[in-house]
Amino acid sequence: MNRIPILVFILLVTASLVRAQAVPVEEVVLGDQTYPLYPAVLSDKPDIPSPVTAVDGAEYVVCLTRDGKYTIIPVAVENGDSLDYRQRLWYGKGRQLQVDSLDFPTLAATGLHSDTELWQATEITGRAVEEITRTGRPEQYSGTGFMAHDEDIVSVLKGDNVLVSRLGLTHPELAKPLFHVFNVIQAVMKDAGHKKRGEDQRLLYNGRVLHLRFWGAKGWQESIFDDEILGYWQIEIRRELDPEEIAFVSQRYSALDDTARAELIRQLSFIHTGEMVPFYIMRYGFYEGHTDYRADPIALASLFGLRTIQEINEAFGSDLYTALSKHHTPESIIQDLSAEGKQE
Repeated sequence: MNRIPILVFILLVTASLVRAQAVPVEEVVLGDQTYPLYPAVLSDKPDIPSPVTAVDGAEYVVCLTRDGKYTIIPVAVENGDSLDYRQRLWYGKGRQLQVDSLDFPTLAATGLHSDTELWQATEITGRAVEEITRTGRPEQYSGTGFMAHDEDIVSVLKGDNVLVSRLGLTHPELAKPLFHVFNVIQAVMKDAGHKKRGEDQRLLYNGRVLHLRFWGAKGWQESIFDDEILGYWQIEIRRELDPEEIAFVSQRYSALDDTARAELIRQLSFIHTGEMVPFYIMRYGFYEGHTDYRADPIALASLFGLRTIQEINEAFGSDLYTALSKHHTPESIIQDLSAEGKQE
């Protein structure tokens, strides 16, 4: 499968107050207010953060409807009903909290990989790393591939572990926003009366407005790890950088030509990926290599407001352009670790 969208359909919450069918509207107490949940809508913006966690631990995000109203969607990251496109189980959450503790015990315990465990890895999920690399290259399991021709699975895991460490984040912290997005997709898909072609979803997330588009492919994508993770959705997430952010990037990266600077801004404000990736990040710390489906940790931190662009820039020594574009080749990983005094 080439992971190329065949049938495009964009789904949007409409302005109906309740479903057409006679079902009760669910509610949640957030702060000192009780709010109705999706598909109910609110005329005024609810006075809550987005995302927000209720007292019982359930998580919610606020979305904007096509006509400027608001709706609150449950998005808790959890191990839910089975998600198996082969068996036509389209709307389960799957095992969103599972981490590969057998191969990567430090990842399971801390949210970050151990360099030693990665150096010593010869198998993942019982599959040889050479086989995972071979099937992950372009024109194997997927037309675009899960990593670039010059990358291998271990070098990609190492490279992104370095990026996440420099950001002061963990892999579960970066997987969570993508799971929130996927759980919004799940909620909207279950509500067939609210499907609408040709438009996008808007989510409020850490003070940002995110634009979400998603569509299905002709079939599903198999996983290179020989696990149950499958892919069906094409997902695009973008936001507009605010004027201060653009001014900061333009000033700090004035040495770049216009094309390179525009590409840097695009990489900080847009990703195209699929629902396999949050599962991959949580389970293996794998964001995919430098392919069209990569959910770069730096881009995720910028998009979802986990770090400001100024903080991200400082973490990478004012060399964001290189950090976002350089492939995680075995040679580059050795050079990076050597430069940091971490060479084995």
